[in-house]
Amino acid sequence: MTENPHRRRRRNRYPLGALTAVLAVVLAALILVAVMLTGNPGSSGPTDPSSQVSTGPTGTTITPTSTSTTAPTTTHTTAPTDPAVVKEGSFTLSAIGDLLMHMPVINSCVSGADYDFESVFRYLSDYIQAADYAAANLETTLSGADYVSFEGKVGYSGYPQFNCPDAIIDGAKNAGFDMMLTANNHTYDTHTVGLKRTVEVIKNKGLGYLGSKADASEPNFVIVEENGIRLALACYTYEDNADPQIEAPNGHVMTPEDAKLLNTFDYSNLEQFYQEIDESLTLAEAGNADAFVLFIHWGSEYQIAHNDTQKRIAQKMCDLGVDVIIGGHPHVVQPVELLTSTTDENQKTVCLYSMGNAVSNQRFGNISSINTAHTEDGAMFTVTFSRYSDGTVILEDAQVLPLWVNLGTNQKTGRWEYNILPLDKQVEDWKTRFDMTDSALVNAQASYDRTMAIVGEGMETVESYLKENIQAVEKALGVK
Repeated sequence: MTENPHRRRRRNRYPLGALTAVLAVVLAALILVAVMLTGNPGSSGPTDPSSQVSTGPTGTTITPTSTSTTAPTTTHTTAPTDPAVVKEGSFTLSAIGDLLMHMPVINSCVSGADYDFESVFRYLSDYIQAADYAAANLETTLSGADYVSFEGKVGYSGYPQFNCPDAIIDGAKNAGFDMMLTANNHTYDTHTVGLKRTVEVIKNKGLGYLGSKADASEPNFVIVEENGIRLALACYTYEDNADPQIEAPNGHVMTPEDAKLLNTFDYSNLEQFYQEIDESLTLAEAGNADAFVLFIHWGSEYQIAHNDTQKRIAQKMCDLGVDVIIGGHPHVVQPVELLTSTTDENQKTVCLYSMGNAVSNQRFGNISSINTAHTEDGAMFTVTFSRYSDGTVILEDAQVLPLWVNLGTNQKTGRWEYNILPLDKQVEDWKTRFDMTDSALVNAQASYDRTMAIVGEGMETVESYLKENIQAVEKALGVK
C-alpha cells in the first residue's frame, strides 16, 4: 500500500527533527516584517493597502475589501501583534483490559434477586472518574436471563460462552466509564442474540459502544470531543477462521448479516484490514479529528511478550498514521513500545500491546496454560492530549497504572469479592485502603513488580520522547 498523503497534514505534529526548519521559517518571517516596516528604497510612494494580502492566525488568506485609491494619511504603521500561543485544554483518555465475566465473578455479585457489580469497581472508580473519557473491554455478551445456550442451559454463563447480567453495565457506568469495547473473540458467544442485545443494553443504559454495531451503516470508528480536542476511536478483533471466507470469532460462524455488525480482521488477509484503517483515518481527518486511537484484540494468550505479528501490525498502523494503539486479549500485560514510521520519521505511535485482565477468575493455579500469576494483573492505560490556542494538538502524556484483582472476604458482609485494585505508589498503606490481609498485600506488591518489569522500560522511552517533544513544540510555538 502506498503512503497515505492526506495523513501528512497532521496539525498535531511538531516533530523534533523539524524544529530547526520551523525556527528558520520564523526567523525569515521576522526579517521580512522588518523590511516592510522600514520601507522599500526603490518605491516611489506608500503601497496601496488594498493591494496587500495578509494571512490570518489560522492560515486563512484575508484580502482587504476597500477599493479606495487614496493614499493613507498616516505616515507610520504598526506591525500587527499576534496573540501569544497558550495551552487551552486537554483530553485524558483512560482504558482498562478484559472484564472477563466468569461465573464465580458473577456469583460474587448476587444482590437479592438481582446483581450489583459495585464491588468490582469500588477502589478503581476514583481513577476512572478522573479521566475525561474511559473505556473497558467487555469480554462477555448480554443475552439476558432467559437465554438458552447451545447445550440447553438457561440463564447466565461464564467460559466458554459468556453471558453476563445487564447490571455489569450499571456497575461500569456508576464507576465512571463512558464506553464499552465490544469487539473481541467472545462477542459472538451467544450468536445473533448476544451480538445485538449487548449493544442495545449498553446504548439504553447511556454508554457508548465501540467495535460492534447496532446497524451496519454505522462507521467503523467514532469521534469523541472534550475541551476542543477531537479523538477518533476504533476497535477491532481478530477472526478465528477455519475458512478465510467466513468470519467465526471463537469458532462461532457468523451469518453474513451479523458479520457486518462487528469490526474484525483476518491474520491471513491483513491488507484488507490495513485498507479499512486507512479509510477510517481519511474519514476521521475529514471529520476534524486531531488524533486516532486504535483498540485491538490480538496476540497470543498468556504470553507476556508480544509476537512478531503484533509487532508487524503495530508498525503498519504507525506507518498509516495511528497515534495510539491499546491492545488486549492475551489476559496478561504486555510491553509498551514507541514506534517510528518507516515512511515518515516524524510520525510516532505509542503502543501498549496488552492491558491484561481487568477482572476475571483466572487466578494463579486455576489454569494450566500458565504457571505464574500474570493473569491476575492488569493495567489502566491513560493518554493525555493537549491543545494550544493556535490549534496545535499533541500527545502530552502516557501513563500505566498497574492493577491487581484481589479475591478476598469483605469484612463487613463476610462475602467473597473480586476487587480491581489500583496499585498506585502515591497511595500509602494499601492494606488499610483496600481492606487487605497481610498475604494479599504481599501478592499486590508482587503484582506491581511483575507489571512494571514488563512495561517499565518502554514507558521510560515514551515518557522521555514526550517530554522532549513538548519542549520542542512549545519553543516553536513561542509558548511562555
